[in-house]
Amino acid sequence: MTSSDRPARVLERALYRGPHLYSATPMARIQLDLGRLENWPTDRLGDFTSLLLTLLPGLRNHGCCYGEPGGFVRRLEAGTWFGHVVEHVALELQTLAGAPVSRGKTRSVRGRPGVYDILYAYGVEEGALLAGRLALQLCDGLLPIELSGVEGLDRICSDDTAPGVEKIRSAEAAVEALTGLMRRHALGPSTQSLVDAARRRGVPLERMNGQSLIRLGWGARQRMLRASVTDRTGLIAAELAGDKAQAKALLAAIGCPVAEGEIVSSAEAAKAAARRLGGLVAVKPLDANHGRGVSTALSEPEEVVRAFYGAVAHSRRVIVERHLEGRDHRILVVGGRVVAVSERQPPFVVGDGLSTVAELVEALNSDPRRGDGHEKFMTRVRLDDQAVLASLLRQGLSMRDRPAAGQKVRLHPAANLSRGGSAIDRTDEIHPENAAIARRAALALGLDVAGVDMLAPDIRRSVRETGGGVVEVNAAPGLRMHLAPSEGAPRDVARPIIDMMFPPGARARVPIAAVTGTNGKSTVGRMVAHVLTVQGLTTGLTNTSGVYIGGERVWKGDASGPRSARMVLRNPTVEAAVMECARGGILREGLAFDRCDVGCVLNVQPDHLGLKGVETLEDLARIKSVVVESVARRGLSVLNADDPLTIRMARHAGGRLCWFSMRGGAETPGFVLKHIAEGGAAVLYDAATDDIELHDRGGTDLVCRAAEIPATLEGRAAFNVANALAAVAVCHGLGVKADRIGSSLRSFASSFEQNPGRLNIHDGHGFRVILDYAHNPEGLRALGRLVQAMRPATGRIIGMVSIPGDRREEEIRAMGEIAAECFDSIVFRETPDNRGRPVGEVNRLLREGALGAGCDPSRLDACVREEDAVDACLQAGRPGDLVVLTPTRVEEVWAQIQAFRPPEAADHTSEVLLEPAHG
Repeated sequence: MTSSDRPARVLERALYRGPHLYSATPMARIQLDLGRLENWPTDRLGDFTSLLLTLLPGLRNHGCCYGEPGGFVRRLEAGTWFGHVVEHVALELQTLAGAPVSRGKTRSVRGRPGVYDILYAYGVEEGALLAGRLALQLCDGLLPIELSGVEGLDRICSDDTAPGVEKIRSAEAAVEALTGLMRRHALGPSTQSLVDAARRRGVPLERMNGQSLIRLGWGARQRMLRASVTDRTGLIAAELAGDKAQAKALLAAIGCPVAEGEIVSSAEAAKAAARRLGGLVAVKPLDANHGRGVSTALSEPEEVVRAFYGAVAHSRRVIVERHLEGRDHRILVVGGRVVAVSERQPPFVVGDGLSTVAELVEALNSDPRRGDGHEKFMTRVRLDDQAVLASLLRQGLSMRDRPAAGQKVRLHPAANLSRGGSAIDRTDEIHPENAAIARRAALALGLDVAGVDMLAPDIRRSVRETGGGVVEVNAAPGLRMHLAPSEGAPRDVARPIIDMMFPPGARARVPIAAVTGTNGKSTVGRMVAHVLTVQGLTTGLTNTSGVYIGGERVWKGDASGPRSARMVLRNPTVEAAVMECARGGILREGLAFDRCDVGCVLNVQPDHLGLKGVETLEDLARIKSVVVESVARRGLSVLNADDPLTIRMARHAGGRLCWFSMRGGAETPGFVLKHIAEGGAAVLYDAATDDIELHDRGGTDLVCRAAEIPATLEGRAAFNVANALAAVAVCHGLGVKADRIGSSLRSFASSFEQNPGRLNIHDGHGFRVILDYAHNPEGLRALGRLVQAMRPATGRIIGMVSIPGDRREEEIRAMGEIAAECFDSIVFRETPDNRGRPVGEVNRLLREGALGAGCDPSRLDACVREEDAVDACLQAGRPGDLVVLTPTRVEEVWAQIQAFRPPEAADHTSEVLLEPAHG
């Protein structure tokens, strides 16, 4: 079937949470093959545009590339492609569902006619992909029947995400499904306001396990928050606030006016307490909240009994206290400071002489500001609430009665917003003495964030004069009444809470160094982590071997992606982070952070080409460039001045620029000299003097001599000299002084303990073994130059060589060619990373490469299993030989090297070549 006959189909989808190949903005991506639709832009689709604008009139406001309302309509009328339409519909659906977003782009995939990447921003992560699927379904439903039928929709999100999603074909149903999904995952108004305030401060944050628990900041600087409860809200303070009797006793002891009361556990005891107190009383659960089970202004014994049973349903113990006259006020105290005051009013309706109470309540609940529970700034009044029914009964009414015009009907005795109450802002009116009472009440209980409930006839006058006082002090106070009062000015009460957690000048972030490149990432990352550790910092490190915290591996496996980076940033002991950022993670999900302090690109060499749309070196460079594009404004971008593709990244790099180069001294590139002359930063290696020098802001520092760094093998390992230059630049960007960088690198060796799998040397078997993870042509070529420089005077160089099977055939053959140039005897192997190629194919291609380079077949052997190939090389080793192993399973092979015992009867004087290839 040709593309002109094939229906459109979804090929891929991705959700980017951090900076990625397409943008620094979190986005969703859907890759769509238009098939036959490629020949049908919108101006050829008949009434498609008019149907679309009827379906979603809001699209008329989309500016698209014109930047003004109506721009997208112009594109539709002029003719644009189906994928571009889907992008705008996905944005509009989210906006209609209450998460307004506007950023998107649709781009054709190079070299693949008819294939497009559709990208759009999202407001709620859980609804991002559903918005894309619904957009595709709606647009598909408007197409002529002969062009409709998009395939692969379940690749975007399944029916499990939103049951019945595959049947949705109307805009109303799509918005309803999207709204429902986002509502299930949305934060409440209080928590959302705190998240928004943190973002405005630039504090990185993460929602934990889909709940309302929020992690603010990174590493050792992180804080935790759930609604208005912070990680510094003490357990004792919260328990005191929950025990109303004990709290009142503490407040009375410091002179705060409170209501006298008694704790009771039976209805008879409640009546007796009410008699002793005299006058009007209030009955409350001792340790409930949100106004549950609260009854006020009670005078009759029967009322007290009913109120007791209403309260005991929420708490085993009940408090009966003297009723304080006055209006209900909530005073928000943050860090010992009053930041907002609201007067709360119990919910009520006013009769019109025609409507029933139930109809009046329904009208009240229709206010768009009201929702269920805490989802919106006000709460609907429940018709089946027993407290509401009891309040009506006391007024001689039921839900079916029709109050007279102008008659005020109280719906609930409590003024809590969670019971349907409303709020009037009184922040600018509170009397200083009332504010001082509230402040002392919060401090007495030890609450960092407290909601002090005060009854006062007039909040503008001291309660010590007018009567009234503190009713209770609440931990975890709601913020809705202050953020969006029914009357009066809204108050940004989230900001002082975030400012309390992160005082001005305090940092919420730990320093991050992000390192990428084809070769050298792990070594540079380990060098940087070693320097930071020597400075006394608990350093988090990720690489292909695992996740390390303070030198201890806490997770084993390939940890070069964003999930592992987040593991480091979540660790509460981490004071600095060094992240290896591989191609795969950037393509799959983007970076794990919004910005880094230092970004470093080491080189761009042929590797991973032909995978995931990465066809050329330029494609690979674009991906790796994401790291330096994400450098903070005051950060440092470290680039290799000896790599042409890395040089090109300078124009897009963030922060200041720092070059590193092996061509120092008289060989320094002209553009680097100009950069230095203008006060820029550079780290250079002068081969004539063996000096590593740091240049910045017009000054020059000698860091150390390359030969002094053990990992360079006295300077012979040129690739580790280059890695050291990059590490020096990264550490400089993190604020480490040049002399301290040098002294730290002098203790960094290529031992298995410090840098496993990277130029590790074992000398215990009468011959030298080098273990190095040279997994691509350029890496093997660099290793080959070193081993040639280390060639034994009389012995041979035996090498085990392979390459992952998902590489292109030309790269696999190139490994064979390089091996033929570097080693006297060669063992090719396949597992554990032949990655889908048939058994024997990788070895066949390697052998073809070696033979094509003129290698004598007698020098070649081959094994399928890595452990067999290692054993073959070790068995062939004789005194004076150099055995070079390039494994995948580094730790297992290192253990195999250590456990190897040379055969005692072997003739160590003869030159033994390996057996011919055996497949």
